[in-house]
Amino acid sequence: MNDSLRPLSGIKVIEMTHMVMGPAVGVILGDLGADVIKIEPLTGDKTRKLKASGSGYFLTYNRNKRSLALDVKTPEGKDIVLKLLSGADVFIENFRPGAMDNLGFSYSELEKTNPGLIYCSAKGFLNGPYQHRTALDEVAQMMGGLAYMTGPPGRPLRAGSSVIDIMGGMYGVIAILAALEERHRTKQGQKVTSALFENVVYLMGQHMAQTATTGSAPPPMSVRVPAWAVYDIFETKGDDQIFVGVVSDSQWKIFCESFGLTDFISDKNMGVNSGRVEKRDVIIPVLQKLFKTYTKVELMEKLEKTGLPFAPINTPEDLFNDPHLNVSGGLLDIDIPDGGSTKLPAMPIEMNDRRFGVHHQAPRIGEHSHEILRELGFDELVIESLYKKDIFS
Repeated sequence: MNDSLRPLSGIKVIEMTHMVMGPAVGVILGDLGADVIKIEPLTGDKTRKLKASGSGYFLTYNRNKRSLALDVKTPEGKDIVLKLLSGADVFIENFRPGAMDNLGFSYSELEKTNPGLIYCSAKGFLNGPYQHRTALDEVAQMMGGLAYMTGPPGRPLRAGSSVIDIMGGMYGVIAILAALEERHRTKQGQKVTSALFENVVYLMGQHMAQTATTGSAPPPMSVRVPAWAVYDIFETKGDDQIFVGVVSDSQWKIFCESFGLTDFISDKNMGVNSGRVEKRDVIIPVLQKLFKTYTKVELMEKLEKTGLPFAPINTPEDLFNDPHLNVSGGLLDIDIPDGGSTKLPAMPIEMNDRRFGVHHQAPRIGEHSHEILRELGFDELVIESLYKKDIFS
C-alpha cells in the first residue's frame, strides 16, 4: 500500500519500549502508517533474546518500525533523542515509574520544546496508591480478577495469551488517537497513560455488574451456569472437539429441525430459553450422544448450513493453515531475523475494505541508525565520529 493511503501517514512516533505492552502501542500505529522509530540499547531490545514463551514477542510487536540503536545515557545520545522528540508527534515509553524522568525525558521537560507532543506512558497502574508498583500481565490478571474467573475454583489461571499487555497497548492507541484529534482543536499535546491493572478491571465490569444486579458473586467461568441451554464443547467421532451455541429461540427451532430432534420440538417448554435452561440435564446428554455419531468435518458442515454458532477447538499452529485467514489477508508474510519466514496475524480491522500489511519487517538492531541520523541533518563526518565513540550500533 502506498504510504499516502495509510491513515496515519505523516505522523512521527518515537518509541522507547520493551516487552509487550509498549511495543504493542507502536506496532498498531506503525501498521496504520505512522513512521515509528524504535530507540534500542546498543545490545538491542531484551525481548530479541527471550526464549520459550517469550520467543515470539519481538517478531510479533516490532514490525513496521525503524530501529535506532544508541546509548541514551551519553550526552550525545541524549541530545539526539531530544532532537528526534522535538519534531515528533508521539512518544511512547513503558519503563518503570521515574525512569524517563531520570533520563531527562519526562513529559514536563519535553513539552517545553514540543508543546504539541502526545506523550504515552504504558504502565502497571494509573495514578493512585499503586502507581509506583511494578506490574506484569500476570500480576494484573491475578489482582484484577481475571485469573480467578478463568481457572477452576481454587485454581486461578492466567489467560492463554498476553491479553492484558495487548489490551493495554490498544487502549494506549485509543488515547493517542483521541489526543491527536483534540490537538486539532487546542494545538496542544498532552500526556496519556494506559495501565495493566485498570485494563483488567474494565474487563471485570460485566462480572461486577452481575454481582450488583443479582446480589450474588459470579463463580469462575469454568463452572458458571450458562445463560443458554446449549453453550458447550462437545466431542465428535474420533474424539475431536467442537463448541456449539444455541442462543435464541429461532436458532433452537432451526437446530432441532436440522438434527431431527422431534421430541425437543414437541416440548413447548423448550420453545423458550428459560425452559431449555431448566432442562439442560436432559438436553446435553442427548446432544453428546448425537454429536459422537458425526466426524468433526461432518458436524461442522452441517452446522455451517444451519447458520448456527460453532467453532472447532483450534491450537495456535492450526491458524497458519486457516482458509479464511489465508484468503482474507489475515496473515502477513514476516521475515524471521535469524533466517526463514513465517506468517503472523494482521491487525484485525478493515478500512474501506483495506487490510494493513507490512512495509517494514521487524528491524535488525540499529538497522536504520545511519538513515535516521541523516534525516536529522547530521553529515557523514559527524556520523562517523559518533560511531567511533561507540554511541551507536
